[in-house]
Amino acid sequence: MVHIREINPARFEDSLIAVGPMLNLDGLFMKPLPTPPPEPLLPDGSVNLHPHHEDHLPRGILETAAEKEHNWFIGSIDQGTTSSRFLIFNGEGDPVASHQIEFENLYPKSGWHEQDPYELLNSVEKCIEGAMDRFAEQGYSKVDVRAIGITTQRETTVVWDSTTGEPLCNAIVWPDTRTTAIVRELKARDSADTLQELCGLPLSTYPSSVKLMWLLQNVDPVKQAYDEGRLAFGTVDSWLIYKLNGGAQAEKPIHVTDSTNASRTMFMNLRTLQYDDKLLGFFGLDRSKIQLPKIVPSSDPECFGKLTRGPLAGVPIGGCLGDQSSALVGQCGFSPGQAKNTYGTGGFILYNVGTEPVISKHGLLATVAYDFGGGRKPAYALEGSIAVAGAGVTFLKNNFGFLEESSEINALAASVPDNGGVFFVTAFSGLFAPYWIDDAKGTLFGITQHTTKGHIARATLEATCYQTRAILEAMEKDSGHKLESLAVDGGLSNSDLCMQTQADISGIPVDRPRMRETTALGAAIAAGLATGVWRELEDLEQVNKNGRKVFQPQMGRPEAEKMFRKWEQAVEMSKGWTKD
Repeated sequence: MVHIREINPARFEDSLIAVGPMLNLDGLFMKPLPTPPPEPLLPDGSVNLHPHHEDHLPRGILETAAEKEHNWFIGSIDQGTTSSRFLIFNGEGDPVASHQIEFENLYPKSGWHEQDPYELLNSVEKCIEGAMDRFAEQGYSKVDVRAIGITTQRETTVVWDSTTGEPLCNAIVWPDTRTTAIVRELKARDSADTLQELCGLPLSTYPSSVKLMWLLQNVDPVKQAYDEGRLAFGTVDSWLIYKLNGGAQAEKPIHVTDSTNASRTMFMNLRTLQYDDKLLGFFGLDRSKIQLPKIVPSSDPECFGKLTRGPLAGVPIGGCLGDQSSALVGQCGFSPGQAKNTYGTGGFILYNVGTEPVISKHGLLATVAYDFGGGRKPAYALEGSIAVAGAGVTFLKNNFGFLEESSEINALAASVPDNGGVFFVTAFSGLFAPYWIDDAKGTLFGITQHTTKGHIARATLEATCYQTRAILEAMEKDSGHKLESLAVDGGLSNSDLCMQTQADISGIPVDRPRMRETTALGAAIAAGLATGVWRELEDLEQVNKNGRKVFQPQMGRPEAEKMFRKWEQAVEMSKGWTKD
């Protein structure tokens, strides 16, 4: 049985960290946010809004006398794998206040990865308090925050008792591989090959479906709650929205998810955006025994409820997106053919394919990019997922002691001119797209007496770049179009060396925005669209466009091809380590 740890509230008192100090992954190389300039004065001495606030007032609404002192702001909950954050954005998409807390990840057995559901909730609430303190220091208050968006890690699975609202065990986190045997058994079923056409995902340890199956088979309280019809299932977005709205004690508990998160469960039909009985039946689920979250659009003024406590009590939650979809929205990737890569704990590449899903033939996932409702068609994406990106840097820091801080990876990797023949297949949880090798393990190749820490650091950064190129090539085959550039964000994108290497290995320009909090910005955009801060996507054309840096390929193509061929050789040699 999986036990839930006791939460010690005092833990959080020492971990309230303002944006600015170095953070594990998501805050890699971050600099303190600038203090916004004072409001400009009109000739009569009154205070006017900044130009960007005037530009982004809802159409048809003029500033009243009472509103002259107030600007338009959107809050964003960004709940990731290693930390939670709350950011407050202005109308141009610039963060004006922020707070971040790292929380503990649990690894009770090899291949197991868990989180305490209450620690996720508590960290989010503490982040809201911390960011609002900084917001107040600038002269603003709760009434200036029009709405809140929420973006979360996706496949991480939470189950709770619908009568008490209490979690029944720790959450199983998306990279967890305890379900390998279940996946192997499911792949042997006759109808297994038909699933991807319906839901867009291949069978692997990645989606929520197999995690729920494992819980039903191995955790007695979960199985008992299922048999008695009081088992509530959700991804992290559903859990947080449920609890932020008051949980089981609410007059009408809110149990919802949006289609970007639901598309990661393998329970939702990709075309109808509703649960599919064939998919549920394949995983042995009886809909009458389990409470699945209602699937709603990613942007809605009412479906997600409102906060019931804390400094923003009463403020509506207007948007919800899975973290990678949110990053695509934050990069304003609204046109087919646009792509982004988020270098966080893992690496996640989304390629907008338009309003019809494309089922991959080359090892990618088909997913919902965003669904803003209001009569708009949903947009779909091809996705390639890399299990280890920034997590590789954390591994070098925590396990090998190569670094004191994650930010030192750039200097350490740059201390050598090249990788010295070292290749690091960072398959800590197997390899994801486009390989889908469950039985690979992390493997270092090419080590000699010449090898230094710098070579291994460089090989760690390069591993993410090689996997990104493999995914981009698969996207080109599926879509029939070669990408012209790649928009990037996430902690590891702050490394100039890593981004230049990415451009060299991939042979295309890498486009990095100045403001790289794009995941949180995407959720803010969804909430703003729901509440009239922005009316249409065209209103967002200038959001986060200033100060972008483009890395052009500099390495000769023969050298880049040679390096990539050696990487693929290393991938082949890493297979089979977990076979009995």
